[in-house]
Amino acid sequence: MRMAELSEESGVPVATIRYYLREGLVPAGEHTSPNQARYNAGHVRRLKLVRALLEVGGLSITEVRRVVQAIASEAPTLDILDVAHTSLITSKAEGSEEDRAWALSVLEQTAERVGWVLVPDDKSTQALIGLLCTFRTIGHDAMLGDLERYARLAAQMAELDLAALRTPTTPESIVERAIVGTVLGDALFSALRRLAQQNEAKRLYGAE
Repeated sequence: MRMAELSEESGVPVATIRYYLREGLVPAGEHTSPNQARYNAGHVRRLKLVRALLEVGGLSITEVRRVVQAIASEAPTLDILDVAHTSLITSKAEGSEEDRAWALSVLEQTAERVGWVLVPDDKSTQALIGLLCTFRTIGHDAMLGDLERYARLAAQMAELDLAALRTPTTPESIVERAIVGTVLGDALFSALRRLAQQNEAKRLYGAE
């Protein structure tokens, strides 16, 4: 297909496609003349993935480039997912050295009980350390007494998430489901949690 057809098929404006091409987010088409190129279904899939990463995942152009480079290098699925998920995490560990050491200790104990391997320098671990420090700073670290139960619920959710990745056969599909599933999945679970809290509150307190 030509550029206009690619735009119509993908729903991405021609100007945006050209921008993605310049930024290396979409592979070049097959040149049929100095000013013309032909594109295929693979370009349509890549455009949809890039839009999902940018608009749903909230990634920057640089982060999207890292993801598509991982795909182009034919990296193992686990490595591609690591690049995709790492790009989603922006939180950093904040707090004093004492608070961070305490938070890491809490996470290590929790990970050991649920059978996880904890990597202290991992971005997910660092984000959790920051959250735990915040709990402590505002005086609500007692709420972390149920951290293990939350971790076990997260483990069940991870099983569902990863099961959904078994169907796609292309790296683009795997990454797209991972990003969209993580972002929208978080929003879905948050909404379900609020609904559950409302119903539990009604059960406990009734009209009050």
